[in-house]
Amino acid sequence: MLKVESIAVFYGDVQALRDVSLVVPEKKIVALLGPNAAGKSTTLRAISNVIPIRSGRIMFLEEPIDHLPLYRIVEMGIIHVPEGRGLFSTLTVRENLEMGAYSGRARKYLRSSLAEVLDTFPVMKDRQEQMAGSLSGGEQQMCAIARGLMARPRILLMDEPSLGLAPILVQEVFRVIKEINTTGGTTILLVEQNATMALVVSHRGYVMETGRIVLQGPAKDLLQNPQVRDAYLGGGKGPS
Repeated sequence: MLKVESIAVFYGDVQALRDVSLVVPEKKIVALLGPNAAGKSTTLRAISNVIPIRSGRIMFLEEPIDHLPLYRIVEMGIIHVPEGRGLFSTLTVRENLEMGAYSGRARKYLRSSLAEVLDTFPVMKDRQEQMAGSLSGGEQQMCAIARGLMARPRILLMDEPSLGLAPILVQEVFRVIKEINTTGGTTILLVEQNATMALVVSHRGYVMETGRIVLQGPAKDLLQNPQVRDAYLGGGKGPS
């Protein structure tokens, strides 16, 4: 579905990504792991064309997208749920969700999408008229994911969805990620520092270090890889 082919990305004169390649098959979850400043978030921003690539190619459904403006990428169904949630804190939960369906492709499904999202996230149904900025950290993360689903994604790019959450909320976030994929069939590219949880719910994984892919393979193999276990797997259980 999504192919990133040998891309290079620079911030000014500093090279952030070097010859990065990865593949995200349709209806699968692919984890992108690595330490801070490895280039994981930069990879997602490059796919969304928030930052341009210097070389290489990005393909979606066999079409090159690296030259397209951000709004066209969104229209194609590539939806980025950023690190830090990015909610409009002074708008209500419902208004934030409706903002997720602003594109022409998603707008005509607003009512049905809202019903589906509120069914998937019952806490959002109870908080519809509450200001998004007053939600707890876990509720804000659920709202951010729900807003992404309102855009009718073909693929979700999720950046650190468990960051800063208590362990019990981390479990819930990964349960929802798994459900979105298994029930809705949504393809997901998941950037995470919680490597254990990410690999448990994923089908395939890539490990980045200093702007390069250094390991890749089926998620179950990476879970057993001694190098990955020593460097990244600090415990934690997958969602039930």
